[in-house]
Amino acid sequence: MHKISVIPGDGAGQEVIPEALRVLERVAELEYRHFDWGSEYYFHHGRMMPEDALARLAETDAILLGAIGHPDIPDNITLNGLLLPIRREFDQFANVRPAILYTGVESPLAGKRGIDMVVVRENTEGEYAQVGGFLYRHQPEEVAVQTAVFTRRGIERVVRFAFELARKRNMKRRVTSVTKSNAQGFGMVLWDRVFDAVAAEFPEIETESLLVDAAAMNFVRRPESFDVVVGSNLFGDILSDLSAIIAGSIGLAASANLDPTRRHPSMFEPVHGSAPDIAGRGIVNPLAAILSGAMMLDHLGLDGGRVERAVAGVLAEGDIRTADLGGSSSTREVTDAVMDRL
Repeated sequence: MHKISVIPGDGAGQEVIPEALRVLERVAELEYRHFDWGSEYYFHHGRMMPEDALARLAETDAILLGAIGHPDIPDNITLNGLLLPIRREFDQFANVRPAILYTGVESPLAGKRGIDMVVVRENTEGEYAQVGGFLYRHQPEEVAVQTAVFTRRGIERVVRFAFELARKRNMKRRVTSVTKSNAQGFGMVLWDRVFDAVAAEFPEIETESLLVDAAAMNFVRRPESFDVVVGSNLFGDILSDLSAIIAGSIGLAASANLDPTRRHPSMFEPVHGSAPDIAGRGIVNPLAAILSGAMMLDHLGLDGGRVERAVAGVLAEGDIRTADLGGSSSTREVTDAVMDRL
């Protein structure tokens, strides 16, 4: 039986993860290990998770995370105290963010249909490598140095993953690379060269390379043309949020932090964050967490498609939906509708 680490985390995560577990328990037999790590743990212990947290997570097959973040804790503490250590320790180098405009959901881009893309973000190095430091800290002449780190190995493996994903999806059969090599003449130029080398191994896959500003423009202008988009840690982070919004709501945005080699557990999470402005009111959309659970099932070789079809059915029907999608249903009511579909 697959062992799953469950970290509801903070705010809205405490609401959506129990709903996702209700759905998972309906469709699969899994063993859960629950951990109360996050901001409340930080307030009591001065750290986001215990010293042996990574060793405990390593004993399981996957991680289901709700959200991390609290208004009273700087984001760099929450990020470097829990999320980044997990991603790096378990070499979860491919962050995968599907963006699908489901039937019954309206895009803020009037009249757009046919949006079905996946943003693949390099997840362990690049602009988020945390290489650098401060000089003359907190003094008027303070200097901060932040260095982006790009390795041939890191680029090649995530780009190859993107091409293999495009082949597996068998849809538009296109991979779009996003860089800024006209301004960043070292790391991004290496990215371009590696992308071209890997692309040569996949002649059946169409390619395009876009500067990040052009990519942002075309996400709005022609989102239906994209299939698999691959970018660095920073560019993938920004564009994946944009893709979520043009597909209707970040409340539908699921994600996976994958170690495709399966040496380590992968982590699955909704990307809406802890949402302190609406947390605790019973109105947060649980579908991103439920869809993240579906991605986890697929990764484990189980039937995540059954869950996604149930979600798609609820959205197409249109009667039950949370406020972010123009409805007035509660978190629980949306999950109940998915359960009924199952």
